[in-house]
Amino acid sequence: MTGKKADDTADGTADGTGDGAQESIWQRMERPARPPRAALTHAQIAAAAVEIADTEGLDAVSMRRLAERLGVATMGLYRYVRGKDDVIELMVDAVYAEEAETGEGRDWREVLRVSALRLRALILRHPWLSETTAQTGPLTPNFVARTDRLLASLDGLGLDADTAMTVIGTVGAFVTGATTARIRMDRLMRKEGAEKMDDLRSLYSSRMRWLLESGRYPAFERYIRQGVRKDDDDWQFEMGLDSVLDGIAARLKI
Repeated sequence: MTGKKADDTADGTADGTGDGAQESIWQRMERPARPPRAALTHAQIAAAAVEIADTEGLDAVSMRRLAERLGVATMGLYRYVRGKDDVIELMVDAVYAEEAETGEGRDWREVLRVSALRLRALILRHPWLSETTAQTGPLTPNFVARTDRLLASLDGLGLDADTAMTVIGTVGAFVTGATTARIRMDRLMRKEGAEKMDDLRSLYSSRMRWLLESGRYPAFERYIRQGVRKDDDDWQFEMGLDSVLDGIAARLKI
């Protein structure tokens, strides 16, 4: 019992300040450091984990793999994090720092539009980000700072708090949905060994031909025959984003 108590106190989970199991990693990080001083930083852990996830996917991030990358014993990592959930929170916070404010303008629409474009670019750089919401909550400092900044852009428009948050959430949902669809298509192309969309079309040509020749899907066939922006992801995304913003502006008269 004495050994367990000492171990808990060492990582701050039983220091008499409350239920340590309910504390987030951010609360624990702000607690004064105890000797001996840390050989690693949480930023180093996050950076190493992001590198692994960017190249091999989120599933490749394990405590053992992370320890190998950092050159420490696996058990040594548990001095800084309780497990993979903590690591994912550090990763999410680290990449959201890339979408920090850079003076994107004063008009609410410009702020939301530029932020949406940056978020899309962020997810495309770190595709694993779209997989994290089911495993960890979004309550990390940089994520909340981003939300705070976007909410502040709506100040003075006469919106109540719930409506303002719904506006932010609606734009975010569009970005996440559209970008996740793009990521899934990229994965399908890699699986099929296709370097470009025309390669994928060639692989699926017989299936497409059968569908079109059935005569059951005239509107879809018209798109296939007449569409000229099928591969223009940027245009498709910005068209959808502007439509969402137009709808918000019209509905709320802002």
